[in-house]
Amino acid sequence: MSKLQSPLLSAAALAVLLSLSSAGQAAPSSEPIQPIPAAKAGSPATVELGKMLFFDPRLSKSGFISCNSCHNLSMGGSDNLKSSIGHGWQKGPINSPTVLNSRFNLAQFWDGRAKDLKEQAGGPIANPGEMAFSHEHTVTALKTIPGYVSAFQKAFGSPEVSIDRVTQAIAAFEETLVTPDSRFDKWLKGDKKALNTQELAGYKLFKESGCVACHNGPAVGGNSFQKMGVVEDYKASSPAEGRVAVTGKDADRFNFKVPTLRNVELTYPYFHDGAAATLPEAVDTMGRLQLGKKFTATENASIVAFLRTLTGKQPNFALPQLPPSADATPRPTPFEN
Repeated sequence: MSKLQSPLLSAAALAVLLSLSSAGQAAPSSEPIQPIPAAKAGSPATVELGKMLFFDPRLSKSGFISCNSCHNLSMGGSDNLKSSIGHGWQKGPINSPTVLNSRFNLAQFWDGRAKDLKEQAGGPIANPGEMAFSHEHTVTALKTIPGYVSAFQKAFGSPEVSIDRVTQAIAAFEETLVTPDSRFDKWLKGDKKALNTQELAGYKLFKESGCVACHNGPAVGGNSFQKMGVVEDYKASSPAEGRVAVTGKDADRFNFKVPTLRNVELTYPYFHDGAAATLPEAVDTMGRLQLGKKFTATENASIVAFLRTLTGKQPNFALPQLPPSADATPRPTPFEN
């Protein structure tokens, strides 16, 4: 996108900012960011089954990779790698986005090719560069494990195992992975002592600079697609070209889903190619490429301080006890292509 197009972003930012007062005076209802609501209640049996499947590496050909491998719930729901490691030590084409608060996304994956969490859950299982299994083999394997047949019976009212039920259960578990009660949320709810002077200054600058045009709502992002490189072109180290892979429209080239900034201090490295190793580096790049603004060291530090207040209460639960394989359960083949 040429520099002549950058006023489009500025206009969008202005539309948001016109309704805002200063960070220290604004009422929570007038803020472009809203508190994260509590986890969405679902069927306990379905959520528990989904948790088992999320952590079970037997959904992969190698018997080594699970959903949690790339979306590690002990590491902010990501893997802290520039690109994830797939079957046979394959290098993934893109940075793994966090699964935390993903229920708030308008679509899943960086290019939005999955409309919801259920559709997303089936993708990596059958991707030869990720878990490298197939939906058919997944179902066949699960059917041989008595503990899973019982879990499906409890969750769905019948013992039928299908990929539709597998992805439904995983999605039900992922719906619960929200991170409320960050210090920023406490500030939004009226605790004006929750943030210090530097953090408030960072939030004020975050708004006034136009960051909230894209990073807004409960997840502070995830609700729109935007071009990476508005004022300056972004030279990516990843072959991914964004939304164009879904729509086929050249106008969508390098348009990516805006990532959530919730828990952003935990989800490094940053951007779809993982090129920014640190938050200060990411803030500097986004200021220049998206806003045409070079933040001073003090401004950068203030914004980073604000971003760190977005870390919420992490999901806390007992790890699932996975049912043992039966004699008929296919054995993993980690060293086969």
